[in-house]
Amino acid sequence: MLYAIFCYNQEDVTSAWTPEQDARVMTDLRAVQARLATAGKLGPVARLLPTTAATTLRKGDEPLVIDGPFAETKEQLLGFYVVNVADLDEALGVARDLAKANPGLGAYEIRPMALFEPGGDVGSL
Repeated sequence: MLYAIFCYNQEDVTSAWTPEQDARVMTDLRAVQARLATAGKLGPVARLLPTTAATTLRKGDEPLVIDGPFAETKEQLLGFYVVNVADLDEALGVARDLAKANPGLGAYEIRPMALFEPGGDVGSL
């Protein structure tokens, strides 16, 4: 089953990491990714740029384009993983491994998902 794991953290904290701290976290995260890839369970992974680079289109009678993220919250979406695992328990295990590799506060939102390809069927990795 496909799951998306959305990674949230305090952007002001992660943006303040030194290059060495950031490299250490990325090394730890790549170790988790390597285990998943070797097991054939890793799909796309994305690290998002800071919310200062975001643009939001708000829906309405007249769509409005604004700079910045839609939600002004303490924690921001920093990236995501797509994993192909047996069930929610296994997806939670992956999220726990990611949490160990990524210091500080934050959250991992886990959602079942399906791939949609226009003109085709819903698929898997």
